[in-house]
Amino acid sequence: MRYINSIGLLIAVIFLGIFSTAAQETEAVVVDEVVAQVNDGVITLSRIKREMQGAIDSLVQEGKTREEAQKIIEGKKGELIANIISEELLIQKAKETSSDSDVEAQVSRYLSQKMKELNLKTIEELNQAMTAAGVDPEQFRQGMRNQILRDMVFERQVDGPTYWSIPTKDIKEYYEKNKDKFTKPETATISEIFMTFAGRDEKAVREKAKALVAQLRSGANFEKLCLENSERPDVAQTKCKAGTFEVKSLDPRFAKPLETVKVGGYSDPIDVDDVGVEILRLDERTKASSESFFDENAVRRVIAFERIPEARKKFMATLRKEAYIKINETYRPLVSPILFADDRKTEKAEK
Repeated sequence: MRYINSIGLLIAVIFLGIFSTAAQETEAVVVDEVVAQVNDGVITLSRIKREMQGAIDSLVQEGKTREEAQKIIEGKKGELIANIISEELLIQKAKETSSDSDVEAQVSRYLSQKMKELNLKTIEELNQAMTAAGVDPEQFRQGMRNQILRDMVFERQVDGPTYWSIPTKDIKEYYEKNKDKFTKPETATISEIFMTFAGRDEKAVREKAKALVAQLRSGANFEKLCLENSERPDVAQTKCKAGTFEVKSLDPRFAKPLETVKVGGYSDPIDVDDVGVEILRLDERTKASSESFFDENAVRRVIAFERIPEARKKFMATLRKEAYIKINETYRPLVSPILFADDRKTEKAEK
């Protein structure tokens, strides 16, 4: 189900923190140090501290005390540094084949989409909203760039090739051995009207949603009310059609209200986190079937899903083997056993 994330939730996407130093007039202070060199790039202590602080803040938001969070993250320091080194390798690899303009175009499209969904007119307004929520706009953008680059590498060099390299023979054999995985699931085809809370009184939005449901249940034209009230940016193209979904994979917040809705009927207004309200129309429902059916693409997807994690591990092992990685002596005992754990397993398996 598509729905927007609130600016507040963006906090969980980026790592926040400030690395500050204070120096006495008569004493020299080390303000930073290199924790690891990765090819031509370096990972600094200040970066580690920022990301540790961000991880601590996330745990505090989940209900941990700050002391508990600090203890947990300190215990995972080696894992965190190893993950940053792996991320650096992926970003460097992506930059070999991806242009900055491609990445910036994706960032711009995403931000434009969020501006429309939140009813913000300018990028300055979006920056102000993020800042008000405690999110540094530039750090958020950089986090997006890094995520896009990581995804590009895996999609182009691991996931895609893994998917397309599965022989037809393997697909047919897998289906014969796992027919119970390929039965027809229960599906629901849904349309929606979404109204945002952004810049509005939430109580008034909920009251309006209730009034719309009453009108719809009294026979009002759905498409007309959809075009007049839904605040999805692509509503003119989609006519409020959300799509067809497997019922078991639907978010419970949507699946539960639809259990008692008949085809052509409407749900009561549903709160979506703290960002807005959904009204759902059930356009069609198909029952599940225990009868197996062969769909080559469906079987290929399942096989790929099972193979991709191992393929990614091997890909990362190759990146590490081909890279120049030098870890500061202070951190090597903490990081190396974690960073190169999969490499050792691969070497043993190949012997």
